[in-house]
Amino acid sequence: MTHLEGRVAIVTGGAKGIGEVITTALAKEGVKVVINYNSSKDAAEALVNKLAAEGCEVYACQADVSKLEEAKGLVEEAVQRFGKVDILVNNAGITRDRTFKKLSREDWDRVIDVNLGSVYNTTNAALPYITESEEGRIINISSIIGQAGGFGQTNYSAAKAGMIGFTKSLALELARTNVTVNAICPGFIGTDMVAEMPEAVLEKIVAKVPKQRLGTPEEIAKGVLYLCRDGAYITGQQLNINGGLYM
Repeated sequence: MTHLEGRVAIVTGGAKGIGEVITTALAKEGVKVVINYNSSKDAAEALVNKLAAEGCEVYACQADVSKLEEAKGLVEEAVQRFGKVDILVNNAGITRDRTFKKLSREDWDRVIDVNLGSVYNTTNAALPYITESEEGRIINISSIIGQAGGFGQTNYSAAKAGMIGFTKSLALELARTNVTVNAICPGFIGTDMVAEMPEAVLEKIVAKVPKQRLGTPEEIAKGVLYLCRDGAYITGQQLNINGGLYM
């Protein structure tokens, strides 16, 4: 048995990309994982089948976590399924990149709602259960873009920066409990989202990274495991996994 054996986690956006790898890493440590998805039903079911075949306890639950009632339903379903919630990984996110002159209010609202509003929604619903845990963990997957900004990403940058401020404030409020609250800020990671960038743009990005490569989703998942397993005295922090691109 590992230190995490038997704990229960919810991973929002947990069926694809970085979320899929976080889900897999937690499940292989013996964590019972609720894989939240919104529209990626096939990916979620495939991941459940794959991990279940390896002896992991996982469950897929559809919910648009940008909506408060659906986020509450997600948490209640997790509790009904596994009896508790110890870990919440707020990973759900989208991009709708435009220069500010071309950014519609609809694209602003949708990115803020999904990337930042969902953090309020899921945390609000899960916190009563997480505070009952002996080692509660709230981990918010922010971004280097929330720290340094990004061209054509005022909506995304604002949401990810908001996650950092949320993390710090909630960490202060919960410091005397058994719950820690931290943010992980990935740099440019080799996911499908990054792979969609034009090759010339991607080459310029990699050239600016001191480590001279993209990060991997597995490296982000290791950060999540570290905070879950060994992070009892770490709270209100930003774990920067970015190859030295932002210091």
